[in-house]
Amino acid sequence: MTKKYDVIIIGAGAAGLMSAIEAGKRSKKVLLVDHSKKIGEKIRISGGGRCNFTNINIHPSKFISKNPKFIISALSQYTQNDFINIIKKHNIKFHEKKLGQLFCDESAQQIVDMLLLECQMANVTLMKEIIITDVDKQDDQYFIVVNSDKYFCNSLIIATGGLSVPKIGASKFGYDIAKKFNLNIIETLPALVPLTFNKKLLTMCKELSGLSLETVVFLNKAFFQEGMLFTHRGLSGPSILQISSYWKLGDNIKINLSPKIDIFKLLESEKNLNPKQDINNIISKTLPKRLAYMICKENNVSGNISELSNKLLKQLSDSINMWIINPTGSEGYRTAEVTLGGIDTNELSSKTMMSNKNPGLFFIGEVVDVTGHLGGYNFQWAWSSGFVAGQYA
Repeated sequence: MTKKYDVIIIGAGAAGLMSAIEAGKRSKKVLLVDHSKKIGEKIRISGGGRCNFTNINIHPSKFISKNPKFIISALSQYTQNDFINIIKKHNIKFHEKKLGQLFCDESAQQIVDMLLLECQMANVTLMKEIIITDVDKQDDQYFIVVNSDKYFCNSLIIATGGLSVPKIGASKFGYDIAKKFNLNIIETLPALVPLTFNKKLLTMCKELSGLSLETVVFLNKAFFQEGMLFTHRGLSGPSILQISSYWKLGDNIKINLSPKIDIFKLLESEKNLNPKQDINNIISKTLPKRLAYMICKENNVSGNISELSNKLLKQLSDSINMWIINPTGSEGYRTAEVTLGGIDTNELSSKTMMSNKNPGLFFIGEVVDVTGHLGGYNFQWAWSSGFVAGQYA
């Protein structure tokens, strides 16, 4: 059996749902297919179940791509305020948590329900638990094969996501389609992911597991001032997740464990004013006690500050204000929030998201080489790229 649609979208995540809504609003006959039983699962589990759906401070500088300018067009065609307006239209209450991050007051499921309702209003046909066995082109039309059925379309939108969170169905399907149509793919890596370390540092992390503090984390020109968390597997928390998107194997990362205080100046002052103070007690006023004790122990410093040389105090202060670590890896796609790399943006029109080589073939969302910072940026990329494809498909 063959069926004909104007637009077929593979993948009913954030980007796919948005593109389906927009194409449907243009009175296109739209088919949206997904291999999952539950639609929008990544939306539902995001932000601790509250969905950090966008950020007030959306700007191209908050995204990573081989071609940073590619992002500008989609973000300007559909802004964070455009998405906020839909949220308001559906009476979904939300709040700003920090750094411009917007979350639902109640549940991420509200976003999923809103998008599904918009699809319904736009007369989108949604098919769940669909296994596609082939995607190809015949004459000027694309088609997908499901069992013994063929579905033809003028425009095919690939919104299959990346490789992150495989437990909810992430796969390389979108990249395979890109390869079939001769599109270049930038190497993919886990991003926004906890980092892992050698045995010595891992032992330290395990002993400090559960402890969190505000840090500034640096890697080359990139830096982030947010929380960091010691875990039994390594280091995590927003600052580490952010820097992981820039980290490559072999890179050293610098961490300032006390961003508001120059520890060496503090120690110099204390040595002059209160020379009989115990060094551990001084450091414990700035850092959590467990961490202070461990850092003093690692640097072999103990006793009254008056008994310690300035060289030793400098070494101690550097291990706090400029702690240099060398990760051995990351926790991988299993816990990564997004995928770095993907479809080369040079293969796509920034205005339409359509393939330059294959008219009518579009790639949107996480499958493209665009990765946002933590904090609602990746969802905004999904909404913006999905909107754009929906206008031109």
